[in-house]
Amino acid sequence: MTKVLEFESEVEFVANINDHKDCLMSQDPTQDHPEALWFNIDIPKGHNLKAGDRVRVTIEKL
Repeated sequence: MTKVLEFESEVEFVANINDHKDCLMSQDPTQDHPEALWFNIDIPKGHNLKAGDRVRVTIEKL
């Protein structure tokens, strides 16, 4: 695999999607800071993450 991008960010919000998954969100003010990156990703329940936790996002090309 080839790493395309890796960045760290704070979880802003955890949304309850359904009985099986949640959605982690971080939506930085990209209009004011064009270099800022954000994410919105569904993950299985049981992750124990909450708003304010820091996570690392890695994108790899298979």
